[in-house]
Amino acid sequence: MSFGDGWESDGGAERRPEGESGQGVVTAFGQTMKTLRVRAGMEREEFGRRLGYSASTIASFEQGRRIPSPRTIDQADEVLGAGGLLTVWKEQVERAQYPVFFQGMAKLEKEAVELLAYDTHVLNGLLQTEEYMRAVLAMRRPVLDQETIEQRVTARLARQDVFSRWPAPLLSFVLEEAALRHPWGGKAVHRGQLEQLLLIGEKPNVEIQVMPTDREYNAGVDGAFTVITRKEGKRFVYTEAQGASALQTEPEQTTLAAARYGIIRSQALPSRESLDFVERLLGSL
Repeated sequence: MSFGDGWESDGGAERRPEGESGQGVVTAFGQTMKTLRVRAGMEREEFGRRLGYSASTIASFEQGRRIPSPRTIDQADEVLGAGGLLTVWKEQVERAQYPVFFQGMAKLEKEAVELLAYDTHVLNGLLQTEEYMRAVLAMRRPVLDQETIEQRVTARLARQDVFSRWPAPLLSFVLEEAALRHPWGGKAVHRGQLEQLLLIGEKPNVEIQVMPTDREYNAGVDGAFTVITRKEGKRFVYTEAQGASALQTEPEQTTLAAARYGIIRSQALPSRESLDFVERLLGSL
């Protein structure tokens, strides 16, 4: 079955373990950057200074060990007078920032007119502070190397552009109380994360709701999932666990998932009461 975006699956769900896909793109981009820098007669130190990076970071970019942000690629293209030879790589390089199992989802987030997310254990990446991201990623086992953590943090922060995009997509999050209470990274990180939730929750296109642990009825027994709707009305349902993901596209399954989310949402606290809940939790720290 084809997803219409170059994705294929068996049985309607795309399942892929995390791997090194995309490394070839990053390496080729780095080699192109180095070639253009040398052609411009610029040392790494000067190039890095003009971009706001150290020479060692520039070396990491050129060797494909780190992935520059889209903004950095734009700046590099301008500084080197590349005439678009670097910016043409932006979409491919940006996609390579993500684990293989998340690349399709990252693309969908950029196209969403509506996103409905139910999270049970860890807060959704779109809601996370940078410190919370680092704390959660540091807990992964097997342990992630520092380069990978930095790459993942950069990628998650880039995804949060969804909050400033226009036209603004409709965003709804239902968070289990347990996810809110888990102090990833310690008390200071926890406080900062709760403060960010309160700020995001005040955005007119965002609804944040809390599912208290004492709720007798909770239709989220099958775990976390996200429903995304694109402009033409097509829906996708994304689930993730243990380094693998599933992306459902069949109308029956996506319709049922959206209906299930509606039930979960009705069982959770209303958005205003939910923000009050977060405020009380913050005040108790």
